[in-house]
Amino acid sequence: MENEEKKLHVAMFPWLAYGHLMPFLEVATFLARKGHRVSFISTPKNLQKLPANLPPSITLVELPLPRVHGLPDSAESTSELLHNMVPYLKKAYDMLEPAVAEFLAKSDVDWVIQDFMSFWLPQKARRLGVKSAFFSIFSATTLVFCGPPSILMDGQARAKAAEDLTVVPQWVTYPTKVAFRLHEVINEEDFVDSDANMSVFERVGRLIQGCEIVATRTCSEFEAEPLSLLKKLYGRAVIPMGLLPPQNKSRHEGVGRWSELKQWLDDREEKSVFYIALGTEVALSQEFMHELACGIEKSSLPFVWVVGRKAGPGSIPSSFESRVSGRGFVWMGWAPQLDILAHPSVGGFLTHCGWSSVIEALGQGRALILFSGGSSDQGLVARLMDERRVGSEVPRNDRDGSFTSDSVAETIRRVMVEPEGEEVRANAWAMREIFGNVELQHKYLEEFAQVLEEGRAAS
Repeated sequence: MENEEKKLHVAMFPWLAYGHLMPFLEVATFLARKGHRVSFISTPKNLQKLPANLPPSITLVELPLPRVHGLPDSAESTSELLHNMVPYLKKAYDMLEPAVAEFLAKSDVDWVIQDFMSFWLPQKARRLGVKSAFFSIFSATTLVFCGPPSILMDGQARAKAAEDLTVVPQWVTYPTKVAFRLHEVINEEDFVDSDANMSVFERVGRLIQGCEIVATRTCSEFEAEPLSLLKKLYGRAVIPMGLLPPQNKSRHEGVGRWSELKQWLDDREEKSVFYIALGTEVALSQEFMHELACGIEKSSLPFVWVVGRKAGPGSIPSSFESRVSGRGFVWMGWAPQLDILAHPSVGGFLTHCGWSSVIEALGQGRALILFSGGSSDQGLVARLMDERRVGSEVPRNDRDGSFTSDSVAETIRRVMVEPEGEEVRANAWAMREIFGNVELQHKYLEEFAQVLEEGRAAS
C-alpha cells in the first residue's frame, strides 16, 4: 500500500519539434518504468511519430492543434515549416491552453513537466493544485547565457538589439567566450514572436518564475560552473537531468540502404571517415550548400554526407557525387545517425551543433567539426565545444555567416588528421566516459524522479 501511495501521475507537454519530443519521451519512459503514470500531451501528427512500443503506463493525450491564419493546415511541428513561419506555430501552441487546462482539471496529475514555450501553464497548473517543472532540453550554459528571470521578463531588457547577444553577459562569473555570432541572431523572429509580441526570453522568464523546479539536460561532470551559477540566478532548485544519451539498439542491420553504407564503412580504416549531418531543420542556401560541398571535396578525406529533407533540388552540385565517387557516400533524407556515429571507421562529425547531435557524437568519442546551423542555441553550443577543445569551428563571416570552401577543408583536415588537431581528437575520445556513460547519466534521472516524489509528498 505504501508503495502505491508513492506512485505519481505526471503530465508532459513538450514544444512541437522532434528535437524536443524525443528527450521528453525519454524522461517519460524512465518515469513509466519506475511505475509512475505518464500522460504525454501533444498533437495527433506528433504523437503518431512516436515509437509504438511504449510502456503501458504512458498514455498519449491527443489535442488537435488550433488553426491559425498563415499556418498550413497540415503543419504540426517545426520540421514542416520554413523558419519564418514558426511564429504561427507558437500562436497555435498558445491556443492549446484551454485544452491543456481542461485535461489537468479532469485528471489527478501531481506534476506537469513543460517546455520553454508554455509560459502560461504554471499559473494554470497552480490553480488546479498541480506542481510545475520546467524541463530545458538545452545545456546549462545556454540557460546561463539567457539570464535570470528578472531580466528575461523585463521586455527588451535582455536584448534591445541583436548585437547585445554577441557578448558574454555581465552576470556570468566564470571565464568563457560563449556568445552568439551576429549572423545567428540577426533574424528578429528568432527572439520575438510578432503575433504575441513576446520574445522567447520573456516566455522563458515567466516559465522559470512560475515553476517549482527547473531541470536541464546536462550533468555536473561537464557543466559544474554553469549549474552552480544557475541556482543563484534562478533562486530555486536547478536539477541536472543528465545528458539522456541514446542507447543505440540498432534495428538497421541488413535493412535497406544501411546495409550498403555499413559495407562501405567496413571497408574503411578506423576513424578515417568524417560524417556530415546538419539536422532535420537547417536549410542552407544553395550558395552555402555548394560552398560546403566544395570544401568537403577539397578535404580529400573519406566522408558520409546525410543531406536533409529541407535541402531543395540542386542543393548539391550536379557533378559532385561523380567527382567524389569511391571516397564519399551521399545519403538523401533520414539516416540512422546513431549507427553511423557508432561505426569504428567514423572519427569526426561535421555538425550543425544541435545539443542532441553533439551528445550523440561525444558519446562515441567523435571529434567535432563545428558548423553552427544558426538557429536556437546552436551557436552557443558551437562556442562551448570549441572552448572545451572537443571540436574546432569553421571560420565564418560574423554578419552574414558566409565561409569559404578552403576554410571548410582546412578545419576538416585539422580535426581529422593534422597534428595540431591531436588535442581535440584526444579530448573528444575522453568524453565517452561522461557522454556515453549510461550508468552515470541514469543516476541523474533517478535523482530527478526522487525530487518529484518528495515534492508530491511535501504538498
